[in-house]
Amino acid sequence: MSQSSFQTPFHELGGVETIKRLVEAFYTKVIQDPDLSPLFPEGIEEIKNKQTLFLTQFLGGPTAYSDIYGPPAMRARHLRFEVTPQRAKAWLNCMEAAMEEINIESNLRETIFIRLTQVAFQMVNSPDTNKR
Repeated sequence: MSQSSFQTPFHELGGVETIKRLVEAFYTKVIQDPDLSPLFPEGIEEIKNKQTLFLTQFLGGPTAYSDIYGPPAMRARHLRFEVTPQRAKAWLNCMEAAMEEINIESNLRETIFIRLTQVAFQMVNSPDTNKR
């Protein structure tokens, strides 16, 4: 495969419009999740925009997130939030459901989910305080 025919996950998804749909579906689930919704007392509009920019860059699209906010450094940016293993799993469940809802093709969905799983568990900075 030549370099010019390489498709990033961003391009395979269909670009920013699909990422916007994914972010909308995802945050609809996040605000309904009892573990995640408390993290957004100020609302989700600003974070949806940041998530769109981040996912665009993370999946191989334009670097708008870094251009505006600097290097992603997601772990450092999330240290002020209590991110537990339970919350990481909830985040991933919401993302998986959102990808399925907007009909991302299964092989691409799996590739993206594996990458996001790595990121989600890198964010963990607190132990679970209750057992479910």
